[in-house]
Amino acid sequence: MVTRRIAEILRNGQPDELVTIKGWVRTKRELKEFAFMEVNDGSFLANLQVILNPDLPKYEDILKQLNTGASVEVAGTLVPSPGKGQRIELKASTVQVYGDADPETYPLQKKRHSFEFLRTIGHLRSRTNTLGAVFRVRNACANAIHQFFQEQGFLWIHSPIITASDCEGAGELFTVTNLDLKDLPKTEAQQVDYNQDFFGRHAYLTVSGQLQAEVMAMAFRDVYTFGPTFRAENSNTSRHLAEFWMVEPEMAFCDLVGDMDLAEAFLKYVFKSVLESCPEDMEFFNKRIDNSVLATADNIINNEFERITYTDAIALLEKADRKFEYSVSWGLDLQSEHERYLAEELFKKPVIVTDYPVEIKAFYMRLSDDEKTVRAMDVLAPKIGEIIGGSQREERLDVLEKRIASQGIPPEDLWWYLDLRRYGTVPHAGFGLGFERLVQFMTGMGNIRDVIPFPRTPLSAEF
Repeated sequence: MVTRRIAEILRNGQPDELVTIKGWVRTKRELKEFAFMEVNDGSFLANLQVILNPDLPKYEDILKQLNTGASVEVAGTLVPSPGKGQRIELKASTVQVYGDADPETYPLQKKRHSFEFLRTIGHLRSRTNTLGAVFRVRNACANAIHQFFQEQGFLWIHSPIITASDCEGAGELFTVTNLDLKDLPKTEAQQVDYNQDFFGRHAYLTVSGQLQAEVMAMAFRDVYTFGPTFRAENSNTSRHLAEFWMVEPEMAFCDLVGDMDLAEAFLKYVFKSVLESCPEDMEFFNKRIDNSVLATADNIINNEFERITYTDAIALLEKADRKFEYSVSWGLDLQSEHERYLAEELFKKPVIVTDYPVEIKAFYMRLSDDEKTVRAMDVLAPKIGEIIGGSQREERLDVLEKRIASQGIPPEDLWWYLDLRRYGTVPHAGFGLGFERLVQFMTGMGNIRDVIPFPRTPLSAEF
């Protein structure tokens, strides 16, 4: 008999069908005439109820092993369920216990645990309702991202995890080395001599695949990266991870307007797709985690995003009838409180802010004609602030060389990047989206550590 997923059975199973399931026991109750248990295999929020009659082979012995957390295989017949809120259940004909779970030590006995506690048992927390729902939504979200770009004709590229480039220029990078840390080779200036390292130079874990995506866009027009990135920022906030995933499309023959259009279409598509593929999980988040989850999704899907310049945004913030913790003036970067005010209170929908001051943005962003701003854009969403950051890239060789020099970057470190402007340069643009930030926003989860299976944060890399 072919094993079936519990999700498929609960959605489509019919009475009198013979089925086999495999999963883990969530609960068990023993009555005088029979016993029943609920089994979950991770495919669905709800459990499948299994009826156990005393005529089962080794009934008493099996009951003793059917503790919460035990793994089982159950074969039997689907029957209509008299219980409230469930359509169908499984009447067992055979039960096999693969692995029991000691009820005295298994830590997931209670129905609800704090997320702080669950982080201490990261190897088991995925078996809970909330984390199970999170990772199903995460999976659906990733699938929707790939579908969106593939339908648009984009090529998925795999940018390197090990790189010699600091795309963001923030200096918060993890070094990759095979040098003996107990006996590091030194230069005459007593600096680490990375010329003797594996790659013959200082190498890092990547903070972004953007620069490599630009390389590939110059051959394939529209490309995207979707992979892990790393930042050695010693931060323990609910919004930061040392290892996180980034989605970064790059489009040749594209300007900032095209970049904004793609970002808006992208978010609408992903939210709509997840609502369609995970309705039960999204209802769960709306009921148990944040009662505005569904309204937020509707706001993303059914509203045209507002588009304003940074200059206009500053003017609106200066006129705001409220006091901000961080001051507002032209030339300063927008803080999260400013971004959320614009999206949540003023426009009450997503906002795209463009044309930021040149001093607060990266060297690769295209200089505007006024030479005071660059063709950058941030997508601001209610409840979270910035969710996407992007720009039109500087395609003019002479301007890019000046920008690199002004920031003290050795041009020889980016010779290949400059070559892209020497040989067939074109206007091009792209953006970056933190995948975990998106999942956190979508589910209403309060801490980013709870939307990635194995969070990496300062002093935390257990397994």
